[in-house]
Amino acid sequence: MRKRGQGRAVRTGAAAVLATTALLGVAAAPAVAAPAVAQRQARAALPQPTGPYAVGTTALRLTDAGRADPWKPGEARELMVSFWYPATRPARGAERARYMEPQAAEHFGGNDGAGVFNYRTEPGRTDWSEIRTHARQDAPALPGNGPRPVVLYSAGLGDPRTLGTGLAEDLASRGYLVVTVDHTYDASEVVFPDGRRADSVFPGMLGPGLDLGALLRKALQTRVDDTRFVLDELAALRTDGRLPAALAGSIDLTRIGMVGHSAGGSTAVQTMHDDPRIKAGVNMDGQLHFPGPDGTGVYLSSVAQDGLDRPFLLMGTENADSGDYHHQPGWDGLWQHSPGWKVDVTLAGSRHSSYTDAQSLLPQLARQGAVTPDVLRDDVGDVRPERAVAATRAYVASFFDRWLRGHDDHLLDGPSPRFPEMDFAR
Repeated sequence: MRKRGQGRAVRTGAAAVLATTALLGVAAAPAVAAPAVAQRQARAALPQPTGPYAVGTTALRLTDAGRADPWKPGEARELMVSFWYPATRPARGAERARYMEPQAAEHFGGNDGAGVFNYRTEPGRTDWSEIRTHARQDAPALPGNGPRPVVLYSAGLGDPRTLGTGLAEDLASRGYLVVTVDHTYDASEVVFPDGRRADSVFPGMLGPGLDLGALLRKALQTRVDDTRFVLDELAALRTDGRLPAALAGSIDLTRIGMVGHSAGGSTAVQTMHDDPRIKAGVNMDGQLHFPGPDGTGVYLSSVAQDGLDRPFLLMGTENADSGDYHHQPGWDGLWQHSPGWKVDVTLAGSRHSSYTDAQSLLPQLARQGAVTPDVLRDDVGDVRPERAVAATRAYVASFFDRWLRGHDDHLLDGPSPRFPEMDFAR
């Protein structure tokens, strides 16, 4: 990556660690003590999907035997992915899938998990395993409509794939096959079918002497490699029997899009740059510039240097170091070097986590004392949760409908009275 000195300065020292890691999804560990006395655990619920289809989900372990794990030398790279898809209507009373498996939920909400590191929830105060999705585990895929467009989802740095469940379910309810990807040893925790749990290496790496730029560039490259491996696996999964026939037959390899939040958004557009199989991408508040070794230079990712020749949507927030492409050197480079279709919107009143499940879950937890008002405001701003969720779903679905299905509702043509919260960059 070339070093580039134009654009906004990158913060130095501890401020750089806090600002950049927060923007990409990993905050330095807050000083939070465990509760002194036992309290009733907080609970929350995800918003209902809005499409006409019931949703099913199934998880699968993928092993890249030809690639050593970059975070754990000597191990083959292993990933967990979840499929979210239109399903047959469930029988009355059929149980919905868990948001997190108990082993993952315990770590996520504990002192070393992303619930504390990324979202500053009070350790042990939230029953993450009792949150339910709106999907049925291993439900039969809805037959008869032929292959479906595929959308990959990548979460923010340190976040598990779980944090994009609300968006994944909504897209599946509209007829998409969504694949959410856990980036092992990056995600807070990844639990494999044999019970092994792989925890994130990042919390232990933050501190004095960290070359933050090098870490972020390595994380991005690892995520891109993971995503390209998943694309390879999708081709194999159509015929090798690892998925039920109806689900395998619904994979359309000619219509693949990608959406991600924070580092996942960076991954989406960088993978588009590196792999033509992704036809359209959405970057939700993921930066494309990194600090240099001394904390003063600005390095742009190659997608920011070269631009894209396929459609992309940038969705910014009102975070201190975010906003539209005018405020970010990486986004500005991508914008200026991309000759094709592109749109950049910013959700008024939002913060960095407003495009994740945190936007709907944290306000519920705050009402039960598991999140402080200041943390809530820092994480998701003061936009009304239901409006943020509706806007996120509408804009992402409109984008993929337009570029993967050929259906244009014109929401992305310019400012809309339906969503006055969304500001268009010019």
